[in-house]
Amino acid sequence: MSFAMSAKAHYACLAMLELALRQDEDRPVALREITARHSIPQPFLVQILQQLKQAGYVTSTRGSQGGYRLSVDAATISLLDICDAIGCGESETTLDNADTTPEAQVLDSTWRAASKAFRDVLSAIRLEDLANDCARSEGAMFYI
Repeated sequence: MSFAMSAKAHYACLAMLELALRQDEDRPVALREITARHSIPQPFLVQILQQLKQAGYVTSTRGSQGGYRLSVDAATISLLDICDAIGCGESETTLDNADTTPEAQVLDSTWRAASKAFRDVLSAIRLEDLANDCARSEGAMFYI
């Protein structure tokens, strides 16, 4: 069992982080800019952004100058919120059979604890925190 993020969750978080980093711009962020910068397949990103829009996390503007913007404060949204909005939250495994072995029950308890810890970490990380980390990282770079 792996607790790695799915590609869909990774792309959703990247797109939201891009929007958070560019929230002070005068114009919405064009879909093509996000896909080009992060190599996200456009049809996949359209689907993800539609789900994030339905969740109330982004707004869209149509037209040649259109694109996407955050519709919430980056300090109020966690990575878990994003994952849950697109349906990629960790699903819990349950033992269906009442005759399960003690070993299976111990493992099931372990998987549940690991899943909870994973969700707790994602819940604690806010989009604003990541945007600040990116800004600090970019400011620390130097060029020769």
